[in-house]
Amino acid sequence: MATMHFDKLVRDRIPEILQKNGVVVEARVLTTEEYAKALRTKLIEEASELDRALTTKDMQEEIADVLEVVEAIAAFSGFSMDDIRAVQKAKREERGGFSKRIFLVATHDTK
Repeated sequence: MATMHFDKLVRDRIPEILQKNGVVVEARVLTTEEYAKALRTKLIEEASELDRALTTKDMQEEIADVLEVVEAIAAFSGFSMDDIRAVQKAKREERGGFSKRIFLVATHDTK
């Protein structure tokens, strides 16, 4: 029997699903501090997977995963998604969104 090490945060039902498929699972519940760090690490992991997604279906799944992690971070931090959307809206109104595809190449100080 081969052992695979993951050492990462997984969705709540993953151990159950693995066990139903005959896999012996070793898992534990993270401390508050570990969970805060693991959520940030998971966000980077999911964003990297989104970056590598090639098909529309894969992109949709990875965006959904990123949103799931963002919602978990918000909830853990005591924010509702309505709180986050309000900040998002304010930033969009002040600084704009990304729909114009502007890529800033450089700035030059004229002083």
